Amino acid sequence: MRIQTEILISGGGVAGLSAACVFAAAGFETLCVDPVPPITSPSSKGADLRSTAFLLPSVELLAQSGLWECLSPHAAPLKIMRILDSGGEAGVVREQADFLASDLGVEAFGYNLPNTLLRKTMLEFLAKFSNFQLLAPETTGKITPRSTGALLQLASGDQVQAQLVIAADGRNSSLREQLDIGIKTWRYGQKAVVFNTRHTEPHQNISTEIHRSGGPFTLVPLADPHRSAIVWMERGPKAAELFSMDETNFNQALNQRSCGTLGAIELEGKRAIWPIIAQRAERLNGPRTALIAEAAHVIPPIGAQGLNMSLADLATLSELVLQARNQGQDIGAPALLQAYHRARWPDIARRIAGVDLLNRSSMAEQPFLKDLRRTGLKYLHGIKPLRNELMKRGLGAK
Repeated sequence: MRIQTEILISGGGVAGLSAACVFAAAGFETLCVDPVPPITSPSSKGADLRSTAFLLPSVELLAQSGLWECLSPHAAPLKIMRILDSGGEAGVVREQADFLASDLGVEAFGYNLPNTLLRKTMLEFLAKFSNFQLLAPETTGKITPRSTGALLQLASGDQVQAQLVIAADGRNSSLREQLDIGIKTWRYGQKAVVFNTRHTEPHQNISTEIHRSGGPFTLVPLADPHRSAIVWMERGPKAAELFSMDETNFNQALNQRSCGTLGAIELEGKRAIWPIIAQRAERLNGPRTALIAEAAHVIPPIGAQGLNMSLADLATLSELVLQARNQGQDIGAPALLQAYHRARWPDIARRIAGVDLLNRSSMAEQPFLKDLRRTGLKYLHGIKPLRNELMKRGLGAK
């Protein structure tokens, strides 16, 4: 059987489903294909235990589609971004820098939601659109670009004819590989232990990064004021040790690493472990194809940049596609896809370079490098115009 659609999205993660929501709400015939049925319960095997912080430009994009109205009741606002340096005595904070959303005249930098809840809500939102279809489990195979569209072979034997293909199929994107788009990869020898916690002190809608060595330790507020999501980055062997610890010893290590910032803190639920790399595609466009999200770029989870870069991809691409449709033009034309690449690639390159620098700084082991990091933090935070400019750029300002 041959399926006809305007837009095929390969990948049903948070980025792929976000793209589906945006394009389906805009009236495009949209098909999303993913090899795994979306997991919408945190207790299910294989559940994504991470959370996603949507910064304001991403919130605006999702609000335009109507999706944010469904998500907002479950979202925890991020009103302060706090960076703590604990590069001296273990468990002791020696420098604190608070970046306040109110300094930019906004209530919050963004809002945080658990990934399983995101998928559940997105699927419920998409269910009301007759122009949307999800095929899962299903896998996209060979792509054959043509002048009038792309033909994709599915593992089931069916074929899909699409005017535009969006590759949101992850850091090991098969579509990117088929289109012979190269990648550059940075490796850090790090892994991230990801989990949720319960703590005695309320988080007060403050997202906190604690820098010591091995990588940042980040606490991100959840809707319950006494619950937070944590990403604990360490060098590989240390991360593996933390992941395999019994709960008693893990909680002891957790309390020391959190420096008492939220009082007594303990693990809630399961732990997951993820490798940390940075990666950048040589280009974001191929015949009839646009790369977004981790098919285009991967960065360490610092400053809530990862998924928000993905949604910046989506915002740029959707604007170009809507303009083309409104002008009666081909939504998968080479000129459109080249314009997408030119608009996004420089910003992606800058952000990867910035996060790479921050991550390497946070990994510092030598005392003099830790002291240099502390001095830099104090300087950047202490000059208000510079501090505000950093916050604007973190939100996505060019």
